[in-house]
Amino acid sequence: MTDVTADRRDADRVLAGDVNAFANLLRRYQAQVIGIVRRHVPPDRVEEIAQDVFVRAYRSLGNFREGDRFRQWLSAIAVRTCYDYWRRRYRRREVAVSQLSEAHRAWLERVGAADAEQAWQALGNRAEARQVLDWALAQLSAEDRMVIELVHLEEQSVQEAARLLGWSVANVKVRAFRARRKMHKMIKERLS
Repeated sequence: MTDVTADRRDADRVLAGDVNAFANLLRRYQAQVIGIVRRHVPPDRVEEIAQDVFVRAYRSLGNFREGDRFRQWLSAIAVRTCYDYWRRRYRRREVAVSQLSEAHRAWLERVGAADAEQAWQALGNRAEARQVLDWALAQLSAEDRMVIELVHLEEQSVQEAARLLGWSVANVKVRAFRARRKMHKMIKERLS
């Protein structure tokens, strides 16, 4: 039996009232969901967000259509759950610069003192650069953050990002352009 057939069978069993059949889907796709979630949320939130993905999938199983592939359907739910995490977090965010360590603030000042691009390349410290990138991503709205992560950091196609987010291709292109511009401006302001 193929995964597609098994997925449809298990989904139909759950919809018919056999809630234990969902465990088969959970077992089959747990690693995939954790992999997606791990790329989009802080490490200490992965388990919680992955659980939320499966809760959402269970609750919306009635929306799983006959011709759909469960893997792609579940991937879209996982990405949207991560997006919702960042949207909630964006609403409650604090002054993020204060979260940077003294070393990272000093690094920002050093980079700002010299020509930003040359200093960035010369420094070559990926850990510090990643910290600054994380800081800049935290400043973005959930929508902008997810589109930057999918299109630029994970190098998903615009079409795939649109499918995963449930947006139009044009919306993804526009948001990606605007989000890149916002990040560039934020980092430039921090460095000056």
